[in-house]
Amino acid sequence: VSDEGLALLESNADTILEEIGVEIRDYPSAIERFKNAGAIVEGTRVRFPRGMCRSIVQASAPSIYTQHARNPENNVQIGGNATVFAPNYGSPFVYDIDNGRRYATIQDFQNIVKLAYMCPYIHHSGGTVCEPVDLPVTKRHLDMIYAHMRYSDKPFMGSVTAPERAHDTVEMCKILFGADFVGSNCVTVSLINANSPMTWDEMMLGSLKVYARAGQGVVISPFILAGAMSPVSVAGTLVQILAEAMSGIAFAQAVNPGAPCIFGSFASSMSMQTGAPTFGTPEPAKVLYGCAKLARRLGVPFRSGGSLTGSKTADAQAAYEST
Repeated sequence: VSDEGLALLESNADTILEEIGVEIRDYPSAIERFKNAGAIVEGTRVRFPRGMCRSIVQASAPSIYTQHARNPENNVQIGGNATVFAPNYGSPFVYDIDNGRRYATIQDFQNIVKLAYMCPYIHHSGGTVCEPVDLPVTKRHLDMIYAHMRYSDKPFMGSVTAPERAHDTVEMCKILFGADFVGSNCVTVSLINANSPMTWDEMMLGSLKVYARAGQGVVISPFILAGAMSPVSVAGTLVQILAEAMSGIAFAQAVNPGAPCIFGSFASSMSMQTGAPTFGTPEPAKVLYGCAKLARRLGVPFRSGGSLTGSKTADAQAAYEST
């Protein structure tokens, strides 16, 4: 994408934020915070004067920072010229030779954490490496965070499924690292998803607020199936992702200027014929590369997924698409 093309995408993202804005669900205090920062509020709809989100992000969001690990030798640089490889995130199923494909348990979760710890090419322990369905939803986040802390000394991600679970993560980090250290250093990074299109809810913004206030990192990542939650075109999807990401990062900076953020992207396409998600197609790869360039121009670190495939087994299709 040329510089002129990127400028056009940025201009259209500002148009969306100015004319359409974002919907804030069940979180009046977030609406008030946006209003105090200069946004225009009508009920639950928040619109941003042209350039407002960009200026807030560029004024205080750091372009490079360190996420600290339990073992200082495994600290990672976020942003700049550094690349950090982490395990996959959010898998409902696991697969092994003995038991095949099945729902995951906490033992599977612990095993994947151990494998990532042993692999020298993975720099990070990740977050929800699988979903341990054998534990109650209200408590499993404690076991998941503890697994990262106990079975690895690499950096890890926190819980975001409710603001109080984000708070639990911060409190556990204070036990592990010490409250003073956590107060002045980034020790966890957590994934915050927009409800595309152009919607934020109390669960995500509430968790974001907990981490931003504590000075901990957040990945602001729209989760989009193009054609269902965004325009079907690559350019239209890029514009929407940039608008959603800037609004989320701007909220983090409104909560705590200087809070470490990462511009995240997970975009896939869907079949216009069947409505099914189509992982591994060229369009999401183009969106990913475009987002990376937009993030660099915005001046914040970037997070992406990769190696996606629509194949149901390890075959030639899986190899070609993931490559």
